[in-house]
Amino acid sequence: LKMSSKYDKKTTTFDPNGRLLQVEYAIEHINQDGSVVGILAKDGIVLAAEKKEVSKLFVPTRESGKLYKIDDHIFASLSGVVMDGNYMIDMARVQCQRHLYAYHEPIYVEELVKHLCNQMHYYTQVGGSRPFGVGFMFAGYDKQRGFQLYNSDPSGNYAAWRAQATGKGCVTAISQLKDDYKQDCTLDEALVLAAQVLGKSMDSATPSADKFEIGVIKKNEAGEVVQRRIEGEELQKILTTAKVFESKGK
Repeated sequence: LKMSSKYDKKTTTFDPNGRLLQVEYAIEHINQDGSVVGILAKDGIVLAAEKKEVSKLFVPTRESGKLYKIDDHIFASLSGVVMDGNYMIDMARVQCQRHLYAYHEPIYVEELVKHLCNQMHYYTQVGGSRPFGVGFMFAGYDKQRGFQLYNSDPSGNYAAWRAQATGKGCVTAISQLKDDYKQDCTLDEALVLAAQVLGKSMDSATPSADKFEIGVIKKNEAGEVVQRRIEGEELQKILTTAKVFESKGK
């Protein structure tokens, strides 16, 4: 984006073309982060994220990645400014518990997404603040609409998707999703596709398993909604099936 010292000092100032530049800068920051891919299958949802490179001295914590559990029936990926994202993740978790306490049932997925996006939109309308430099992809299930996938940006805008990608490799990822996504795909098929798409969207010429962070949400045999991370040998098997290493010349 071309910098403009006249119109980008305040979030509430439109430039002559009707644009809020501070909001666009926040969106551009997300577009420079690692890729995230979300795929809605008929029996669940996959979120796959590109892990950031960190020092060998770094000690990972329970939430040092890009995938976060919000509630038993919702999880999300984070792109952008991590501390902005952590603040919003905490807000989402509190809202889920408030709804459960008040209504004795889990919050609907879109209701939570709308609540968070309203908060993000508020910070594009007031002086003395800046937009949240973070975007989310939400995956969840509720009894009203079943499995759902949503994507949001710093403007507070959100939309539901069957498949979507964000981050610096999103152009390549979305192009492949348009070609290869099938609406009736199974969760296993979605896992392989997500690995293929994420692998091709990475900058790295030699992607390895430790660059992939993949989570799923589905129903178990008892009909309960469960979410888990794909790790270890299971992840390696999916990446091999997806021919991720071959696609990068291995």
